[in-house]
Amino acid sequence: MDKRKFGDLVQAGEPLMQQATDAMRRYHEAQDYGAPPAEVERLRLIAESLFQAVSDYQMRSVATARGKKLPPLH
Repeated sequence: MDKRKFGDLVQAGEPLMQQATDAMRRYHEAQDYGAPPAEVERLRLIAESLFQAVSDYQMRSVATARGKKLPPLH
């Protein structure tokens, strides 16, 4: 795998990682400040969804960089 290409893929995923990290921070802040349970759960689900998207992106990026054909996500 070309290191430069891999680095470009990682860098391309950084905004998504930042969104996921920010969402997790908001979730923990809501817990700490005693937000209503429904709001805390909503923020947890958002954070979990974003981290799953990060994981999917990273796995697909590595597979693609290695030349593997992947089926469409949806």
